[in-house]
Amino acid sequence: MGKPTGFMEHRRKTVIDRPPAERINDFNEFHEHLDETERQEQGARCMDCGVPFCQSSFGCPVDNLIPEWNDLIYRGKWDEAFWRLLKTNNFPEYTGRVCPAPCESACVLGINEPPVTIKDNEVTIIDRAYQSGLMTPRPPAHRTGRRVAIVGSGPAGLAAADELNKAGHLVTVFERHDRIGGLLMYGIPNMKLDKQLVERRNAIMADEGIEFRPNSWVGRDIDPEQLVSEYDALLVACGATRPRDLPAPGRQLSGIHYAMEFLHANTKTLLDSGRLPLAGGASVNGSSGFISAAGKNVIVIGGGDTGNDCIGTSMRHGCASLVNFELLPRPSTTRDADSPWPTYPRLFKQDYGHEEVDAVFARDPREYGILTKEFIGGPSGEVTGVRTVRVRWTKEPGERPSFAEVPGSEEEWKADLVLLAMGFLGPEPDVIERIGLKTDPRSNIAADFDAFRTSRDKVFAAGDARRGQSLVVWAIKEGRGAAREIDRYLATGAT
Repeated sequence: MGKPTGFMEHRRKTVIDRPPAERINDFNEFHEHLDETERQEQGARCMDCGVPFCQSSFGCPVDNLIPEWNDLIYRGKWDEAFWRLLKTNNFPEYTGRVCPAPCESACVLGINEPPVTIKDNEVTIIDRAYQSGLMTPRPPAHRTGRRVAIVGSGPAGLAAADELNKAGHLVTVFERHDRIGGLLMYGIPNMKLDKQLVERRNAIMADEGIEFRPNSWVGRDIDPEQLVSEYDALLVACGATRPRDLPAPGRQLSGIHYAMEFLHANTKTLLDSGRLPLAGGASVNGSSGFISAAGKNVIVIGGGDTGNDCIGTSMRHGCASLVNFELLPRPSTTRDADSPWPTYPRLFKQDYGHEEVDAVFARDPREYGILTKEFIGGPSGEVTGVRTVRVRWTKEPGERPSFAEVPGSEEEWKADLVLLAMGFLGPEPDVIERIGLKTDPRSNIAADFDAFRTSRDKVFAAGDARRGQSLVVWAIKEGRGAAREIDRYLATGAT
């Protein structure tokens, strides 16, 4: 695949980001892409590796035909590359922007060289398809008359809706918020995933015949039993939206928020008002619930993607300072014995938010091996600081890692705004309890992996609601798999 000697002739080139000090002045996407010749050279780097681990179980969850479309990029056959890409991925415009690219970690070239720029190649294919007019609505030629209801419009629900609609079924997607997209719309900031892209893709799906019902909270506004009786099948893809709390003393103080409260309100204000809630943005007229970090000492607790998004958003508000707490120790800069190729390694890296803090405050915001012990309050019940202690991690052979507090390492940190970004515990109970779905030991909806069937007839589950908090690309895979099984169910005489 690609040019036989391409990986020896061309060095890895990724998208170029606008300077951090410049990009924090807006909420626009900040990647500047390579020109066509440079992108073809990157496609040429895909080597004839024999076994393409990039599309193995260690690599791409949706089994993208990566070597094939890399070769087509190299040869300038962009239309063919587009069709190969769509065979496995309903939303490459999303995964090409927000996926952590396990495919690149599994790239064979990556054993001893910088891997192929698979993620950048992917997003270039789909962006060109939109620009050329190739990505257009394609309604199904025939309808089966079968009706499917989907609860949740995140990547799992939308992928399932797209596949079921292609099969000719009549699909209705119910979303509790005012805009379709779930995590894609309100969980990922605009500078990371432009909402115009989400709206554009949603419009294509609507033109293809999918019915979207925003502001429809199944489990509160709509009885899920009604959907079970009125539709031929019901898919629950409501995500894992129950946030992990931090029940330390002082948790009740004002100024402590879950990360998704902060991110959701920020994007909604941006979209509702048409104005950017930037530095000094407390005066932005938009949605109620907007949480401003302007002029505040911000502490983000949690070191994952959501925590980084809170960092980047706070920097755009014009925060006075920013610190990021991470309980785990600082990762290695290279693979170690615990993460051999082709597994996905936990490596130290600077994400966009960390770069922006470094550019403005001349320091990395992350503090590793630190445990929050108490939130400190002011006279009016507002948070004014956080008390912490350092921890030391150890691991005995065959045992799970554990930590112990380091004596004498207590510290106090100034804080006017604390954002909790420590992950999610599972789906909210609205639908689960109303229709009596069984759950697994982690509180997710119990449904067989291959069949996606729940404990109720006609009811299926997919995405984070079934497998727990995960990646957008895994949600797409789940939605596609659930759609396949629902289609089989409807085709075998479901009543």
